[in-house]
Amino acid sequence: MTNNDIFKKLRVALMLRDDQIVEILELVDFRISKSELGAFFRDEKHPNYVECGDQVLRNFLNALVIHLRGTKENPKNPNDVLAKHKAEIPKKDGSKERTEFKASAKDEEKGRGDQKPSKSGTAAKKPFKKSNSKTAPKVQVVEKVKFNNGKGKKS
Repeated sequence: MTNNDIFKKLRVALMLRDDQIVEILELVDFRISKSELGAFFRDEKHPNYVECGDQVLRNFLNALVIHLRGTKENPKNPNDVLAKHKAEIPKKDGSKERTEFKASAKDEEKGRGDQKPSKSGTAAKKPFKKSNSKTAPKVQVVEKVKFNNGKGKKS
C-alpha cells in the first residue's frame, strides 16, 4: 500500500474536502495547493499523477492529530470535530433519502405473522369518491349488445 492509498483512504474515511486538507496541513506550517493535492488522489495511470512523499504524509498525520485532538492548551473532542465535518457536507439538490433500507408501514404489517393486520393499514381506507355535480350525465355512446357465444342457438 502506497502513501497515496493511505492518504486517499483517510480522506474518504474522515469525509475531508481538498480545502479542508489544505487548512489541516497549515496547522503544522506545511503549505500545499489544491492542485498538488489533486495530483496525489489521481489514478496511477493518469499523466498528472504524483507520488505522495513520506514528508507530505507525515505532516498530514501530525496536522490531523492537532486538528482532531487539539493542543495541550486547547484540547478538543475528536467526535465533535468529525460531527462538524459531517454537518458541513452539502446535500445534493436532486437527491432523496434512500428508502430501500427503511421499513414502510406495509412491510411492518406483513412481517408480523403472529398478529392480524391492524385497521390503520391500507385496508381500512375508504375508496375515494368524486362528488362533482358539475359533470354532465353519462351519455351512452354504444348500444348494449348481448353476446350469447353459441348458447341457446337453435339450428
